[in-house]
Amino acid sequence: MKDTTARPWKPRTRAVHAGTRRSQYGEVSEALFLTQGFVYDTAEQAEARFIEAGEDEFIYARYGNPTVRMFEDRIAALEGTEDAFATASGMAAVNGALTSMLRAGDHVVSAKALFGSCLYILEEVLARFGVEVTFVDGTDLDQWKAAIRPDTRAVFFESISNPVLEVIDIAAVAKLAHAAGALVIVDNVFATPVFQDTIGLGADVVVYSATKHIDGQGRVLGGVICGSRAFIRDTVEPYLKHTGGSMSPFNAWVLLKSLETVDLRCRAQAATALTLARGLEGASGLRRVVYPGLPSHPQHALAMRQMELGGTVLALEVQGGRDAAFRMLNALEIITISNNLGDAKSIITHPATTTHQRLSDDQRAALGIGDGVLRLSVGLEDADDLLADLRQALAAAR
Repeated sequence: MKDTTARPWKPRTRAVHAGTRRSQYGEVSEALFLTQGFVYDTAEQAEARFIEAGEDEFIYARYGNPTVRMFEDRIAALEGTEDAFATASGMAAVNGALTSMLRAGDHVVSAKALFGSCLYILEEVLARFGVEVTFVDGTDLDQWKAAIRPDTRAVFFESISNPVLEVIDIAAVAKLAHAAGALVIVDNVFATPVFQDTIGLGADVVVYSATKHIDGQGRVLGGVICGSRAFIRDTVEPYLKHTGGSMSPFNAWVLLKSLETVDLRCRAQAATALTLARGLEGASGLRRVVYPGLPSHPQHALAMRQMELGGTVLALEVQGGRDAAFRMLNALEIITISNNLGDAKSIITHPATTTHQRLSDDQRAALGIGDGVLRLSVGLEDADDLLADLRQALAAAR
């Protein structure tokens, strides 16, 4: 096997070639090793592998698989980390990154603007096992500074929050965390591995729901934890291989093929997202359009400093609350109502009644998730068609 992980290639090249393993048949497309187990020539070989498996030696699919390993190597090369561990879903990645390193008595500081399932892990799962969690306004550095303590083990946040797109100053938070010896764990789904060098900004661990932009075509679940080799192999791997959150080889193969086009897809989607944001800003019937690429975004300067482009997701607040938002959703002809994002198809959802419905009214209000807020994930359709669809639906909502 050629070493394709350490070459000085540009990101788009790494997304196509990094981590490739070819069998004796010399296939062009990555091979799918759809097997749960592996055989050994001798009992001595089996014993040796269980003591320490080599780079291309595998034991059981829950521990590792050649197809999964190709995906891990490729995403690590794209993200700029030493290693990665692929998981069954994005939430398995978030849970694995946090739970594998924490124990009773530890302290974590987290931004409070989080996806509902992330909030559940921090509020319910970690608290249940004796981990203390302090929540802060992620955009307020003074709150981070006040909350981080000498015994803080980790800080956690979404680099761009779901669904109202707050942007966190990664470098500033990382500086505060590292001064206390804490690990910086970042959920980077909205910024994607294409638009932001999260590790370069100071993150220690980056997690993705590969279900989103990395697949990008609504086919499979997957997640990945990217970090140092020591963190991935000594902390994450033992936890996940014993608790069973590993990725299916078939899903890894699908995601490998998706990585070949992730750069092209995300750039096209972001260009359309900016066109839609500009075309909708100030439109009658909308209270606000939130998009990091717009100068009106509260953290626009920070977003453009951290990211190459503004991302693929917009937040729209419709005048008239839930009823008007529902009328707009039901009038759309091209854009699909669903709760996923990062797809080739444009997708829209009403967070207050779907992804963030478990939050109390006060919690949603504090996070800016009003009854009129919609989250729009921009796909690969023609920008003019999408803008026309949104405008006619907005008219119907009025």
